[in-house]
Amino acid sequence: MATSDEFRKQLETSRPYLLRYASLQLRDAAAAEDAVHEALVAALAGEASFAGRANLRTWLTGILKHKIIDAIRRMSRETTSASEEEFDALFDQRGHWIEMPQAWPDPDASLDQKQFFKVLEECLDKLPAKTSRAFMMREHMGFETGEICKELDITPTHCWVLLYRARMSLRECLQRTWFGK
Repeated sequence: MATSDEFRKQLETSRPYLLRYASLQLRDAAAAEDAVHEALVAALAGEASFAGRANLRTWLTGILKHKIIDAIRRMSRETTSASEEEFDALFDQRGHWIEMPQAWPDPDASLDQKQFFKVLEECLDKLPAKTSRAFMMREHMGFETGEICKELDITPTHCWVLLYRARMSLRECLQRTWFGK
Protein backbone atom coordinates (compact mmCIF):
# COMPACT_ATOMS: atom_id res chain seq x y z
CA MET A 1 0.00 0.00 0.00
CA ALA A 2 1.31 3.44 -0.94
CA THR A 3 1.80 6.25 1.54
CA SER A 4 -0.73 9.02 1.65
CA ASP A 5 1.48 11.32 -0.47
CA GLU A 6 2.08 8.57 -3.04
CA PHE A 7 -1.64 7.85 -3.13
CA ARG A 8 -2.41 11.51 -3.82
CA LYS A 9 0.19 11.61 -6.60
CA GLN A 10 -1.37 8.52 -8.17
CA LEU A 11 -4.78 10.17 -8.00
CA GLU A 12 -3.45 13.29 -9.71
CA THR A 13 -1.79 11.15 -12.40
CA SER A 14 -5.16 9.47 -13.08
CA ARG A 15 -7.00 12.78 -13.34
CA PRO A 16 -6.55 13.35 -17.13
CA TYR A 17 -7.87 9.85 -17.88
CA LEU A 18 -10.84 10.36 -15.58
CA LEU A 19 -11.61 13.73 -17.14
CA ARG A 20 -11.57 12.26 -20.67
CA TYR A 21 -13.85 9.45 -19.50
CA ALA A 22 -16.29 11.83 -17.82
CA SER A 23 -16.24 14.19 -20.80
CA LEU A 24 -17.22 11.38 -23.15
CA GLN A 25 -20.09 10.42 -20.88
CA LEU A 26 -21.42 13.84 -20.00
CA ARG A 27 -20.38 15.92 -23.04
CA ASP A 28 -20.25 18.96 -20.80
CA ALA A 29 -16.82 20.17 -19.69
CA ALA A 30 -18.07 21.74 -16.45
CA ALA A 31 -20.15 18.71 -15.48
CA ALA A 32 -17.23 16.39 -16.30
CA GLU A 33 -14.88 18.51 -14.19
CA ASP A 34 -17.36 18.43 -11.30
CA ALA A 35 -17.82 14.66 -11.54
CA VAL A 36 -14.06 14.05 -11.56
CA HIS A 37 -13.59 16.42 -8.64
CA GLU A 38 -16.31 14.62 -6.67
CA ALA A 39 -14.77 11.23 -7.54
CA LEU A 40 -11.30 12.32 -6.40
CA VAL A 41 -12.67 13.76 -3.16
CA ALA A 42 -14.51 10.48 -2.56
CA ALA A 43 -11.33 8.53 -3.32
CA LEU A 44 -9.36 10.63 -0.85
CA ALA A 45 -12.05 10.07 1.77
CA GLY A 46 -12.02 6.35 1.03
CA GLU A 47 -8.25 5.96 0.85
CA ALA A 48 -8.24 3.64 3.84
CA SER A 49 -10.77 1.34 2.17
CA PHE A 50 -8.62 0.97 -0.95
CA ALA A 51 -6.73 -2.20 -0.18
CA GLY A 52 -5.04 -2.53 -3.55
CA ARG A 53 -7.14 -5.57 -4.52
CA ALA A 54 -8.04 -3.75 -7.74
CA ASN A 55 -6.06 -1.52 -10.03
CA LEU A 56 -6.28 2.09 -8.81
CA ARG A 57 -7.59 3.32 -12.16
CA THR A 58 -10.31 0.65 -12.11
CA TRP A 59 -11.31 1.64 -8.57
CA LEU A 60 -11.37 5.34 -9.49
CA THR A 61 -13.39 4.66 -12.63
CA GLY A 62 -15.94 2.77 -10.53
CA ILE A 63 -16.28 5.77 -8.22
CA LEU A 64 -16.48 8.10 -11.22
CA LYS A 65 -19.27 6.04 -12.81
CA HIS A 66 -21.44 6.67 -9.76
CA LYS A 67 -20.65 10.40 -9.90
CA ILE A 68 -21.51 10.44 -13.62
CA ILE A 69 -24.85 8.75 -12.89
CA ASP A 70 -25.54 11.41 -10.27
CA ALA A 71 -24.68 14.13 -12.81
CA ILE A 72 -26.93 12.51 -15.44
CA ARG A 73 -29.76 12.44 -12.94
CA ARG A 74 -29.29 16.13 -12.22
CA MET A 75 -29.05 17.00 -15.90
CA SER A 76 -32.09 14.91 -16.84
CA ARG A 77 -34.20 16.95 -14.45
CA GLU A 78 -33.28 20.06 -16.41
CA THR A 79 -35.14 20.93 -19.56
CA THR A 80 -34.22 18.91 -22.63
CA SER A 81 -33.07 20.41 -25.87
CA ALA A 82 -35.67 21.39 -28.45
CA SER A 83 -33.37 20.03 -31.18
CA GLU A 84 -35.16 16.66 -30.97
CA GLU A 85 -37.52 18.15 -33.54
CA GLU A 86 -34.58 18.42 -35.97
CA PHE A 87 -34.00 14.70 -35.67
CA ASP A 88 -37.69 13.93 -36.06
CA ALA A 89 -37.46 15.54 -39.49
CA LEU A 90 -35.10 12.73 -40.62
CA PHE A 91 -37.84 10.11 -40.17
CA ASP A 92 -41.32 9.54 -41.57
CA GLN A 93 -44.46 8.86 -39.51
CA ARG A 94 -43.54 5.18 -39.13
CA GLY A 95 -40.04 5.99 -37.83
CA HIS A 96 -38.23 5.05 -41.05
CA TRP A 97 -35.55 7.10 -42.76
CA ILE A 98 -36.93 9.66 -45.18
CA GLU A 99 -33.70 9.34 -47.17
CA MET A 100 -31.74 6.14 -46.57
CA PRO A 101 -28.04 6.71 -45.81
CA GLN A 102 -25.46 5.27 -48.17
CA ALA A 103 -23.63 2.05 -47.26
CA TRP A 104 -20.19 2.61 -45.74
CA PRO A 105 -17.31 1.40 -47.88
CA ASP A 106 -15.09 -0.15 -45.17
CA PRO A 107 -16.03 0.77 -41.59
CA ASP A 108 -13.39 -1.52 -40.04
CA ALA A 109 -10.58 0.42 -41.71
CA SER A 110 -12.09 3.70 -40.52
CA LEU A 111 -12.25 2.51 -36.92
CA ASP A 112 -8.48 2.15 -36.93
CA GLN A 113 -8.04 5.84 -37.58
CA LYS A 114 -7.83 8.13 -34.57
CA GLN A 115 -9.58 10.93 -36.43
CA PHE A 116 -12.66 8.78 -36.74
CA PHE A 117 -13.20 8.93 -32.99
CA LYS A 118 -12.92 12.71 -33.02
CA VAL A 119 -15.60 12.88 -35.71
CA LEU A 120 -17.73 10.37 -33.79
CA GLU A 121 -17.47 12.53 -30.66
CA GLU A 122 -18.53 15.59 -32.68
CA CYS A 123 -21.52 13.64 -33.98
CA LEU A 124 -22.41 12.61 -30.43
CA ASP A 125 -22.32 16.27 -29.42
CA LYS A 126 -24.99 17.04 -32.02
CA LEU A 127 -27.51 14.59 -30.54
CA PRO A 128 -30.21 15.93 -28.22
CA ALA A 129 -29.19 15.62 -24.58
CA LYS A 130 -31.61 12.85 -23.56
CA THR A 131 -30.93 10.87 -26.74
CA SER A 132 -27.20 11.12 -26.20
CA ARG A 133 -27.46 10.12 -22.54
CA ALA A 134 -29.54 7.06 -23.39
CA PHE A 135 -27.06 6.04 -26.10
CA MET A 136 -23.98 6.52 -23.90
CA MET A 137 -25.61 4.74 -20.97
CA ARG A 138 -26.46 1.76 -23.19
CA GLU A 139 -23.48 1.51 -25.54
CA HIS A 140 -20.64 2.82 -23.41
CA MET A 141 -21.63 2.19 -19.83
CA GLY A 142 -23.53 -1.04 -20.56
CA PHE A 143 -26.78 -0.15 -18.79
CA GLU A 144 -29.82 -2.35 -19.35
CA THR A 145 -33.01 -0.80 -20.71
CA GLY A 146 -34.69 -0.85 -17.30
CA GLU A 147 -31.78 1.03 -15.72
CA ILE A 148 -31.80 3.65 -18.46
CA CYS A 149 -35.56 4.10 -18.10
CA LYS A 150 -35.26 4.57 -14.37
CA GLU A 151 -32.39 7.08 -14.64
CA LEU A 152 -34.00 9.12 -17.42
CA ASP A 153 -37.58 8.66 -16.19
CA ILE A 154 -38.83 7.29 -19.52
CA THR A 155 -40.77 4.24 -20.68
CA PRO A 156 -39.03 1.28 -22.36
CA THR A 157 -40.69 2.19 -25.66
CA HIS A 158 -39.37 5.74 -25.42
CA CYS A 159 -35.92 4.34 -24.57
CA TRP A 160 -35.92 2.13 -27.66
CA VAL A 161 -36.99 5.08 -29.80
CA LEU A 162 -34.18 7.23 -28.35
CA LEU A 163 -31.61 4.48 -28.96
CA TYR A 164 -32.86 3.92 -32.50
CA ARG A 165 -32.77 7.63 -33.27
CA ALA A 166 -29.31 7.95 -31.73
CA ARG A 167 -27.95 5.16 -33.88
CA MET A 168 -29.60 6.44 -37.03
CA SER A 169 -28.56 10.04 -36.37
CA LEU A 170 -24.99 8.96 -35.69
CA ARG A 171 -25.00 6.96 -38.88
CA GLU A 172 -26.31 9.94 -40.85
CA CYS A 173 -23.78 12.30 -39.28
CA LEU A 174 -20.88 9.90 -39.88
CA GLN A 175 -22.02 9.40 -43.45
CA ARG A 176 -22.01 13.14 -44.02
CA THR A 177 -18.83 14.06 -42.10
CA TRP A 178 -16.62 10.98 -42.39
CA PHE A 179 -17.60 8.40 -44.96
CA GLY A 180 -19.02 10.86 -47.47
CA LYS A 181 -15.74 12.78 -47.77
